[in-house]
Amino acid sequence: MYDLIVIGAGPAGSAAAKTAADGGRRVLLVEMKKMPRNKSCSGLLIQKTLRLVSEVFGAEPASEVQCAPTDNHGMIFIDEDGRESRFEQLGLNIWRHSFDHWLAQLAAEAGAEVRDSTAALSCHEQNGIVTVEMSSAGKKYTEQAAAVIVCEGAGSGIKRKLLGCPKEYIHTYQTFNRGRVDLDPHFFYAFLQREFSEHDAWANVKDDNLIFGVATTGPKRLAQFYQAFTDFLTRQYCLQIEETYRDEHWIMPHIRPGCPVDYGCGRVLFAGEAAGFLNPMGEGISSAIESGRAAATVALELLGKQIVPQELLAAYERRVAPTRDYMVRQWRFTSQISTSFKKMM
Repeated sequence: MYDLIVIGAGPAGSAAAKTAADGGRRVLLVEMKKMPRNKSCSGLLIQKTLRLVSEVFGAEPASEVQCAPTDNHGMIFIDEDGRESRFEQLGLNIWRHSFDHWLAQLAAEAGAEVRDSTAALSCHEQNGIVTVEMSSAGKKYTEQAAAVIVCEGAGSGIKRKLLGCPKEYIHTYQTFNRGRVDLDPHFFYAFLQREFSEHDAWANVKDDNLIFGVATTGPKRLAQFYQAFTDFLTRQYCLQIEETYRDEHWIMPHIRPGCPVDYGCGRVLFAGEAAGFLNPMGEGISSAIESGRAAATVALELLGKQIVPQELLAAYERRVAPTRDYMVRQWRFTSQISTSFKKMM
């Protein structure tokens, strides 16, 4: 019997597990894939994220998780009319697979039990206990806890089973290339022209890898958008691709007008992208860490009492309100830069 089971070893899950372990609780962190595992992400840590990593994990990002150029100088938005908006803020360039693995190791060092290659199949609550059905190495078994935090991303199967959510996502496609392009490698570029993407198209550099991506509300037009985007980069920024050696398909939450969030169901809380937290241009690490910490904090506060699910959800909503407010402000600001995002607000 665990005090807390956390599903998903991304930044949200590791933050929740580390917070619970620091509180002296018996916590289990499970990850479906073998760690370190891939996560399609720009891998840029903004100042807010760096502060949260220090606060929650008590460490600075290790050198082995970083990539070149190490220092990111901010973001450059190019709107529908080709106007450039530059937002400078010193950040850190990291690889997500090694960064997430490092965070999970810090949670383990704090006392959390970490199991990778373990899929959480379902959650069932009865008599004040949540039973989680798991599968590992072809075998199914169950574990129990007083509360569960789901941090398995936008495509969370647990969330769909509990809430009956439709499969509505933003689909992404990005490639890793060798070559050259006339863009400053110290900046993340977001192109908001609708002929390239239904969300945004992006370009950034990691260890001399040129990374280009596009996003749509459905996967069928990804190839079309990607071709239009790379053709544009060839014309405008002298892109020359020598080799495309890797590509990734992924999903992100589809942010709805008003930025609604799903906080949980009963004794099961949702954090990170599983809850619907995502800032513009796919920045989700800061809200993942904040919401994971908030979920674990309220669970710890109520574990010493008899947990009433309504109180748990209400306490979590109050605790994570600043994270949601920040997300709303960021989307509102982006909607002022680009008409493409006005429907978000």
